[in-house]
Amino acid sequence: MRTTTLEEYQESIRKTGGYRTADDCRAPRRAKPSALTTLRYTWGITRVFPYCAVMEPLGRLTTASWSRVCFSTVTTAEHLGMNVFVEGFAERAAHKEPVVYLCNHMSMTETILLPPTLLAIGPFSYVAKASLAHLPFLEKAADHMRMVPISRTSPREDLINILKTGTERLHGGDSFLIFPQGTRCEVFSRAKYSSIGAKLAERAGCAVVPIVVDTRCQPTRRKGLFRKVFKDFGPVDTSHDIRVACGPVIPCAKSKEMHAAAFDWMASKIESWGLPVERGA
Repeated sequence: MRTTTLEEYQESIRKTGGYRTADDCRAPRRAKPSALTTLRYTWGITRVFPYCAVMEPLGRLTTASWSRVCFSTVTTAEHLGMNVFVEGFAERAAHKEPVVYLCNHMSMTETILLPPTLLAIGPFSYVAKASLAHLPFLEKAADHMRMVPISRTSPREDLINILKTGTERLHGGDSFLIFPQGTRCEVFSRAKYSSIGAKLAERAGCAVVPIVVDTRCQPTRRKGLFRKVFKDFGPVDTSHDIRVACGPVIPCAKSKEMHAAAFDWMASKIESWGLPVERGA
């Protein structure tokens, strides 16, 4: 079995708008659910944290190296017999201006998988909870990798920070990634779908691009002895493949219009995958 390279992955996204795991890059059998499988997968997606913590003080952390270590999400999934499917990026790749990406949030997986995926198109900044940057030695690394931290304790301050910093980054050439749900949710719900991303796009005068992911292979840990300490890393189920779909470029308009258009596309795509959606207000 050969290993997919980051170069192959990103070139496929740029040229075809997507990526599909090749048969010779995937283990012939899916790993059975077990503590070892969960440990192997979790290490594959979280090794980026110790890597950044070590490389940043040494002056060796770059966007390219960050992207490469994040890409272990793909290779780890494939080595465990899972498929990774990416689709729909052709229209985004043809749009040369920065955009606001809006993505649903299911697990830790997409926060690690999206960097090498979006960097295939161009530079981007992203919003993440401030506690990630406060892990040992990671504050400078998070800033270096264009993270915009939010506290979630003061929605008004978070809104002001995102609008101000996001507009500056977009005008500077970065696209901007936001998870409108704020926190990980199994159900994509209109009630939990914030309009902050659309408001940022209207303010900055740029388009919105919706993205949806299916990363239920490792759900948030809801119960058990390790729930509080390892809540981000539930038991891995390799019967579920990883999916990423990029939607249409939604031209800049009033935030309510972009907000509604993005939600409708995301909800329809998620439903087509057989996942639950709550469309009510």
